[in-house]
Amino acid sequence: MAKTAAEHLNTDKQAKHVVLDKDFAGVKKGQRLFVATPRIVADYIDAIPAGETRTIERLRRELARAEGCDASCPVSTAIFIRLASQAAIDELNEGKEPDEVRPFWRLLTSKDKIAKKLTIDGQWIDDQRAAEQQ
Repeated sequence: MAKTAAEHLNTDKQAKHVVLDKDFAGVKKGQRLFVATPRIVADYIDAIPAGETRTIERLRRELARAEGCDASCPVSTAIFIRLASQAAIDELNEGKEPDEVRPFWRLLTSKDKIAKKLTIDGQWIDDQRAAEQQ
């Protein structure tokens, strides 16, 4: 049976620093790449204060800088954002209120490619963002 998004968040994976031996996804050869974990990305999202938003690019930049790296892996980071977001959506579907789950809408908008892969209407994400901005 496939793992749930929440189960993926609670793995014992370790973060890594990788020096690239070739260009990869917009990151240049020789640069230090930070490969986070699902938990690190989830914790970042959890720490975004109500009424504030972040971009995926900012998340990647801040995680990389905190680790002394040039960039964060765009591929694994996107996967981890999706897992963290879907785990929160699953909790919403189980009856929790938005203020009881990870605030993924502070990072994503309906226009993000990741949002289109989630099992929630993108308009809900935008509405939740707007409600917090008031």
